[in-house]
Amino acid sequence: MQVNTSATSPASQPSPTPRPIRAASTLLVLRDANDGLEVLLLRRAEKANDQNSGASVFPGGMLDAHDRSLHGLCAGLDDAAASARLSVAAAGLDYYAAAVRECFEEAGILFASDADGRLVELGGLPPEELAAMRNAAAQGTDALIAMCEGKRWRLAADRLAYFSHWLTPPGMPRRFDTRFFVALMPHAQVASEDGSETVEHMWLRPADALAPERGLKLMNVTRRILQQLSGFERASDCLAYARALREIPLNMPRLAQGPQGQRAVNNEEPAYEELGHVDPDGKCTGYYALEAGLVMQLSPRVWRVTDSLDGWTKAPGSNSYFVGEAGGDCALIDPMPAGSPHFGALRDAAPGPVRRILSTRQGVSAAALDALRASWPDAAAVAQPAAGDVLHVGGATIQATNAADGSNALNFLLVEERLLFTGAGSIAGSDARESVDWLAPGQGFMRRSAR
Repeated sequence: MQVNTSATSPASQPSPTPRPIRAASTLLVLRDANDGLEVLLLRRAEKANDQNSGASVFPGGMLDAHDRSLHGLCAGLDDAAASARLSVAAAGLDYYAAAVRECFEEAGILFASDADGRLVELGGLPPEELAAMRNAAAQGTDALIAMCEGKRWRLAADRLAYFSHWLTPPGMPRRFDTRFFVALMPHAQVASEDGSETVEHMWLRPADALAPERGLKLMNVTRRILQQLSGFERASDCLAYARALREIPLNMPRLAQGPQGQRAVNNEEPAYEELGHVDPDGKCTGYYALEAGLVMQLSPRVWRVTDSLDGWTKAPGSNSYFVGEAGGDCALIDPMPAGSPHFGALRDAAPGPVRRILSTRQGVSAAALDALRASWPDAAAVAQPAAGDVLHVGGATIQATNAADGSNALNFLLVEERLLFTGAGSIAGSDARESVDWLAPGQGFMRRSAR
């Protein structure tokens, strides 16, 4: 049974009710061919109400409550060692056992060793005997135990190397905490689909599986792992890499909106940290791209308006911020010049009366800022505050601080949220760095402070 560990299409809708996270295990079966490393993919059967119907996947599925009973059959690895490898308190061997079990059920490949420690060779068995073994194993762990004990086989858990860890994004209807393993295809065995959950098997180079002309339907996590596999020339290289890993980080994509509709945003993308801040529950209220005129409420006190071309710096994607309270007084940080296309968007986006106009940009004249008062005549005198000055606007406390670059520009700290508005996007050397958890830069997304 393959599980969904990532959002896959714009049609995917976040679930209104959080559901339990299920543990799952997936096995990447690798082999070498004339053109390099190949990986086994299975095409899922077409099913109604399954957003991943027809997707090409790796063998895998959910852990079974009875996988614990397979511990005694596992060779070369005990639960303590498996748990330490997966950084779990206990039952780490369940994941290895489930990966072996699911691979046999879905792909007909059994990672098991004989009494001499050699991987079993199923290719010489009569087809009807192999089919009976596979069907029996699919009925439950008791049948798999009986089969292995009868043949004096043990599950070759030690042939699997832990490779990757993925968690389905918050907000998805079903969420899975999935461990991915890699293993080399056993000699004298043949992959085959089960005809029920999987209807086709393919040995493909990762680059070929990713090629648009191939037309495979790929989940986000499958695509990401194929991209990673494409960096290895030989299957043994990938296995050695996995065995040498000391720490394996958790990959948890987040759902967001954007020009191509809803999609999963991966950990390394620029929008990722901001999404965790503004949409921790996965309601898909955040964005993965900053477009001209986009208005985004970042917190109860902060709104961001993005421009396509900053009339002062000529830099694309510049941000302006309102700080205060909805319907109440607010400050405007880094506005655009009066008459620019962005200026109209600012007027429309203002959550309340603008009382202060501030700038983080060096060299912006008081006259340029004062020209904006035609739209906000209630704004106080525009003279820039000095570093250390504290402003109180609409229930927000804003402290002016020195910029990190040593210039005469200012940054502005929203004290209540430990959020620093900084044109440079850095606080190295700033006198506010110990008071900052988040940065709101002049360009780009919010991100955590690296103090």
